[in-house]
Amino acid sequence: MLVTGPAGSGKSTTLAALLALVTGKRRAHVITIEDPIEYRHGAGAALVEQIEVGRDTPSFADALRAALRQNPDVILVGEMRDPETIALAVTAAETGHLVFSTLHTGDAVQSVSRILDAYPPGQQAFVRSQLAVALAAVVSQQLIPRRDGGGRVPAVEILIGTDAVRNLILKGQTEQIAGQIGISRQRGMRTFEASLAELVKAGHIERAEARARARRPQELEALLGP
Repeated sequence: MLVTGPAGSGKSTTLAALLALVTGKRRAHVITIEDPIEYRHGAGAALVEQIEVGRDTPSFADALRAALRQNPDVILVGEMRDPETIALAVTAAETGHLVFSTLHTGDAVQSVSRILDAYPPGQQAFVRSQLAVALAAVVSQQLIPRRDGGGRVPAVEILIGTDAVRNLILKGQTEQIAGQIGISRQRGMRTFEASLAELVKAGHIERAEARARARRPQELEALLGP
């Protein structure tokens, strides 16, 4: 489960909220690896261990490698910064652990491509099969100024790891994932433009602000109407 977006887009806050849902309801062993630790998680129903890079461990990769020997159910990796950390996180997810992490990518398709590009060409087929099994969802978000000046509100793109998405990853047809998001609203997916349009119609953000942020302006205009 990935939360992606530019710096300052609220990725850590979204991750903390998701993890709070898990720790509040699930009897699980949870390990978080962060740099720095931004939120303290109460145990709730779960056993939570929080590891800080630079204080408790030299790197994300070292901490993740050690965490996999401690029989965790859930692992939160604050950021997948390098190919080794990406590979370890994907392997952990493939072997049945629930893994949360972040990437500095602009949208869901870029996030999938970023993971695949972290591997050398000779391993592409193998990692596509890994990722197809491991990927649960990608949430790509930006924070947009509110129309009333009272802070910011998130615009969110959501990709769910459905059978169709997994098949596209397996075939290396990642450029078609955006289209799958657009036609899979009933499966819980949402395009960034659909999120922007909803925020405009609800009066939360200005139409001009949505237009400035849209990646596919024609889609946004069709959703907004006259």
